[in-house]
Amino acid sequence: MAEDTSAFRAILPAVSRGMLAERTRWPLWIPVFLGLGIGGYFSLPVEPPLWLSGLGLAATALFLVLALARRRLALVAAAAALLALATGFFAAELRTALVAAPVIERASGALMLEGRVVEIERLPGEALRVTFDRLRLERDEPIVVPERVRLRLKPGSPPFTVGDRLRLRAMLMPPPHPSMPGAFDFARFSWFKRLGAIGTALGPPEIVAAAEPNLDGGFGVAVNALRHRLTERIVAVLPGDRGAVAAALITGDQMPISAPMMQAYRDSGLAHILSISGLHISLAAGLVFVGLRALLALIPPVALRYPIKKWAAALAILFAWGYTLLAGSPVPAQRSFLMIALVLLAVLLDRTALSMRPVALAATLVLLVEPEELIGPSFQMSFAAVIALIAWYETQAPRQAAWREAHPGPLAGIGLYAAGIALTTLIAGSVTAIFAIYHFNRFAVWSVLANMLAVPLTGFWVMPWALVLFLLLPFGLEAGALVPMGWGVEAVNQIALWVASWPGAAFTTPTLPMAGLVVFALGGCWLCLWTRRWRWWGLVPMVLGLASMGLADPPDLLVDGRGAAMAVRTADGALLLNGKGGRILKETWSRRAGPEAPERWPRQSSSRDGRLRCDPFGCVWRAEGRVVALIRDEAGIEAACAGAGLVVSAVPLRGTCRGAGLVIDRFDLWRRGAHALWLSPTHVRVETVAEVQGDRPWSWHPQPRRRKAVVPAPAPSEPVGSETADEEE
Repeated sequence: MAEDTSAFRAILPAVSRGMLAERTRWPLWIPVFLGLGIGGYFSLPVEPPLWLSGLGLAATALFLVLALARRRLALVAAAAALLALATGFFAAELRTALVAAPVIERASGALMLEGRVVEIERLPGEALRVTFDRLRLERDEPIVVPERVRLRLKPGSPPFTVGDRLRLRAMLMPPPHPSMPGAFDFARFSWFKRLGAIGTALGPPEIVAAAEPNLDGGFGVAVNALRHRLTERIVAVLPGDRGAVAAALITGDQMPISAPMMQAYRDSGLAHILSISGLHISLAAGLVFVGLRALLALIPPVALRYPIKKWAAALAILFAWGYTLLAGSPVPAQRSFLMIALVLLAVLLDRTALSMRPVALAATLVLLVEPEELIGPSFQMSFAAVIALIAWYETQAPRQAAWREAHPGPLAGIGLYAAGIALTTLIAGSVTAIFAIYHFNRFAVWSVLANMLAVPLTGFWVMPWALVLFLLLPFGLEAGALVPMGWGVEAVNQIALWVASWPGAAFTTPTLPMAGLVVFALGGCWLCLWTRRWRWWGLVPMVLGLASMGLADPPDLLVDGRGAAMAVRTADGALLLNGKGGRILKETWSRRAGPEAPERWPRQSSSRDGRLRCDPFGCVWRAEGRVVALIRDEAGIEAACAGAGLVVSAVPLRGTCRGAGLVIDRFDLWRRGAHALWLSPTHVRVETVAEVQGDRPWSWHPQPRRRKAVVPAPAPSEPVGSETADEEE
């Protein structure tokens, strides 16, 4: 024990010296600690009081002041880290409170809706997805009026534009909650978008009032109107997926892309091309900067008298900002714009642009303004890729420059460029693949080859024509740029389809636990943010995070919040689904708990392994030495409960099946949402959506369904009237 203690004490001075030697890199850890604070907030099971978070922020700020007064560097660093943690936590909770908006409590039934169109998204098959605000709802019974709703309109709707006020018959429902514990929480996503309901139009809309010329209501509405008009002009010239992908590259609207083409982009590893990010913003800003500078250089009086380099940099910043707004300002585009703006600002100020610091600054700004983006795939994948690439560039750029100097000539330059694309794709793809596995349970095998073919084509042909498009649009000559741009887009589409058609191009992966992702990300930060040899210790938590996939334990039984959709584990480990619940639920269950069994759910027979047997009233499933009754009709309750140790029912049981060890009926599903169950010979583990969500503002809070009570005929002395009663479902 004494030897171990002395060895530990010997390590401490070395660590202290290493930390002190890299003190210039300390500020790079500010967004990391901000993220830890934000992640801590979202992982809580209950919503804490805002005043308590503010008090914690004030206490850590006071601690930092006292540390500065003591002038002890280690104490100051610790206080700064705590302050960043508290700031991230407080920023996330404050953001949650600021975006609070009404959310409807239950399905509305048919009603009349009137509202202003703030966003139009074209879907495959000419259908539209429209977001409304400034709502007015007409219904017999009182209903919560959301701030925003999103409706799906069927094809054939009369033409309208952003800013128009429409009136239509619709059906609304609350934003759906996760289809299984741990899955994507659309309700939380909708909370931060102030989306209080989604639904479907039951008829064509009627234009009540046309959009005002100035689009009263904000800058964002005007930008959405411009995006919609531009998308319409693009798809008018380029029909089908060619125009849909071109629109995605210019306006960021991916919705018109058909499902097979979108899946091909995912399976080939080219989906990042469709998301406007660093590739697009940097290419657009670079083309403007280089093109304008070259054009001004052709005019000697201007080039000799004026700072044309700074003029080009200023215009490139403005163009990059406009392109980011036009794309809808997704997180990857925000990050890319902030970094490029800092680089070009350094040109304006005659300074040398730093590398990793702009990334840290961009991450800090995004996390403070929109802290909820931390838990989304866009933020994680975008920043992971750029941090890994810059870390590699910082160490290898001098060697590449020396090699290029020693090997002049065009062939060496072409080889270096090809190697750069391959290496860039390999580094960025390897890092982002981990986050894709966590969010999508999908891995593209041939992404390096696909990107080597598609990225140069996008950079040297597609994006230059996109820049020409912006020059021709005011004159109505967009076809002159869209047609040649479409040739390049079609070539990229064919590359995606070709690579995705290869055997084993993509496969579904086991679920990566959240703890494993956090450990991997922290190890990656250690590896990329430090520069000394001790950085390689970051590989240890990265490997441990990846290894946690081996601990994945998919549930044996799944049931949705209504009891309609069910899935059970077969003897060979596949997931047998009953086909209910819709496409999204089926895809989610198959990805996170699959693979899906090839056979169909038996109706009045047994499954191939003999473990599941069904009749018109329900099923009996035998697994792990247990008998599980799956009831779907009240007529089958008595027979199903006999001998069952576990009962899952889509109908209320009201105290029956008392002999079973565990009973989950319609009331339990309604109160707690979808259930996941793990069976073993000794015990049964149950997780519910309600447990995972906790008691948060966006969580599922079941409300009793309103029903009109049957009122008996009044006595002669009673006035004629009616009453309503609330009954819990």
